[in-house]
Amino acid sequence: MSVKESYAGKINRKLNKKLHVIDVAAGRAPADLVLKNATFVNVFSNELSTMDIAVAEGLIVGMGSYQGRSEVDCTGKIVLPGFLDAHIHLESSLVSPTEFVKAVLPHGTTTVVTDPHEIANVMGTDGIEYMLQATEDLPVDVRFMLPSCVPATPLDESGANLDYRAIDSFYDHPRVQGLAEMMNYTGVIQGDTEVLQKIAAAHKYHCRIDGHAPGLSGRELNAYVASGVYSDHECSSMEEALEKLSRGQYIMIREGTAARNLRALAGLLVPQYYEHCMFCTDDKHPNDLLHVGHMDAIIREAVQKYKVDPIIAIKAATHHPARYFHLASRGAIVPGYQADFAVFDNLQDLHVEMTVIKGH
Repeated sequence: MSVKESYAGKINRKLNKKLHVIDVAAGRAPADLVLKNATFVNVFSNELSTMDIAVAEGLIVGMGSYQGRSEVDCTGKIVLPGFLDAHIHLESSLVSPTEFVKAVLPHGTTTVVTDPHEIANVMGTDGIEYMLQATEDLPVDVRFMLPSCVPATPLDESGANLDYRAIDSFYDHPRVQGLAEMMNYTGVIQGDTEVLQKIAAAHKYHCRIDGHAPGLSGRELNAYVASGVYSDHECSSMEEALEKLSRGQYIMIREGTAARNLRALAGLLVPQYYEHCMFCTDDKHPNDLLHVGHMDAIIREAVQKYKVDPIIAIKAATHHPARYFHLASRGAIVPGYQADFAVFDNLQDLHVEMTVIKGH
């Protein structure tokens, strides 16, 4: 009986929050926060709109004319959805997750998708457990893709050898999105049983599987994609990227510290191709994070140096990765989405002035 009462209590709390959201959206109650006179990017209509953005219970509840208990004048500012890094190894920042978040938060990043294979290569599943615990309740939402290749190659000396059974229980964690970069593309193509077991297990949980297959082409690429690998972040030329995109893979345009592919792949960010493209950093070192930036730096370079349409560049850092990872309430400024914002000075200089997460 107590279990039923506890469940009923949870439902009632959610119901009360929902009623508050609806009342604020309908104008019957003041919002918790209103961004007044905000010019924001609508990723669905691909246009700029100027109006108030109302927030309640950590959600965007409406755009129009609203009053709030707290109001921020955004006249002349550009409000964007919070940025999402589609693929990163937090260990490469060389600091703890808490310090990493302190570095990226001022740059408008509100969500990252990390692959902890570097720490897993040293500590095995204990390393994955540590990263999950160390990222709990941080202001930036840290999502995980489970390491697919520990060790990275059969010749490596590592602290663990993780088969599909070793990582299977992690799929039940609410912040695990899928299986990280399948570096052993040779094993996939040759039908290696252990490799395919990992892919089959991820499919059992209806998860994304990221790719890592530099230079793969032709029938071998067909075999790799047919196995169920959905993306690639290793493209270094337009020819390679277009072949993989034409096979249905999502292209993660990587611009980090160790590898920089934006120059070669900026041509993808046009109406013909951009819907299946997103930005990632892969590896980002402390000096870059502090002095150059994170996802904001990629947007700035794409727009200023390679003359990419700003809305296209913004969608590659917001709506597209959110959609790819099935994060249904991220990456857009519309009612019902999480109130994560990056407030820019303007669309020319593209400097982040404020980051808001869940309306705070």
